[in-house]
Amino acid sequence: MKKTFILIVLFVLPIVAYLFFASGVNNFGRLPILTENIKELNVEGSDIKFEDRITVLGFLGGNVENRKGNAFNLNQKIYKRFHEFKDFQFVMLLPYGTEESTEELKNELATLADVEKWHFVFSSPEIVKVVFESLQTDISLDAELGTPYVFVIDKDLALRGRTDDEDEGTKYGFNSSLVSDLNNKMVDDIKIVLAEYRLALKKNNAERTK
Repeated sequence: MKKTFILIVLFVLPIVAYLFFASGVNNFGRLPILTENIKELNVEGSDIKFEDRITVLGFLGGNVENRKGNAFNLNQKIYKRFHEFKDFQFVMLLPYGTEESTEELKNELATLADVEKWHFVFSSPEIVKVVFESLQTDISLDAELGTPYVFVIDKDLALRGRTDDEDEGTKYGFNSSLVSDLNNKMVDDIKIVLAEYRLALKKNNAERTK
């Protein structure tokens, strides 16, 4: 009995704990849809779209230098963890005039990770506002058209988030200034969305083979 107990403690409990924390409590159901019909990107000179992609959408604003810390946090905590998943992308929507400073940021990020799925899209302030407002959140852009918050958009142009977050109630986005928000919440929520599509794909494949 003593040996059995020791074996359970050493092998079984760690596995159970890992599965629990790796999946996250919130992962036992679908991640709620908060807003449907997000405004699709339709920017001249860019072929980047939301549809059929799982997107982390951000707004770096007109002063990219001030948002570098946010970009590095996202790169280290979210992008490097998920960028190898098919159809996953980062999209940062910025106003015209930020191209040069954004290129500097992209080059710095490239020293830390493969930035193939980091997409920087430049547009007019009006389009930046239209896309942001289509999210229908309780968050606002600053005077530079930026925010530290990023948003998870699914393949069907729907904003995903939480309706019963312990801190915010309805949680529309994730504060990239706070590593704790990225580690403790955003990682879990992206796992859920990716798992949903993996399960749907398996189901479709199984039905085709019947």
